[in-house]
Amino acid sequence: MNVRNFLVGFIIVIAIIGLGSYIFNNPVGLFKQLFIIGLVASAIYFVYQFWVRNKPERNESRNYAKAARLSKRRKRVSQQASSQMRKKPMRKRSAAHLTVIEGKKSKKKDRAIF
Repeated sequence: MNVRNFLVGFIIVIAIIGLGSYIFNNPVGLFKQLFIIGLVASAIYFVYQFWVRNKPERNESRNYAKAARLSKRRKRVSQQASSQMRKKPMRKRSAAHLTVIEGKKSKKKDRAIF
C-alpha cells in the first residue's frame, strides 16, 4: 500500500513539473491543446446525450414518473374528499324490503344409490 502511494505521488510530481515547463516554453500551444480537448469532450458529451435522449426506455420512464405524480395527486384529492365526507353525519338507511320465495323443499328427488 505504501509503494502504491509513493508511485502515485511520484507521477503527480512529474506531471506538475511537465505542465510547468510546458507553460513557460509554449503557453499558446498549451491553451490551444486545452481548447481542442474541451471541444472534443463537449462533442462526445452532446453525441452521447443525443443517443440517450432518443431511447424509448427513457420516454417510458418519463411517462411512468408522470403517471406516478398524477396518481399521487389524485390520491391526495380523494383523501381530502373522503375526509370531508367523513365530517358529514351519516344518515340511517332504511331496511331493504326482501321477500322470501317459497321453493319445493318438501319433495325429495329419487336417487339411485350405488
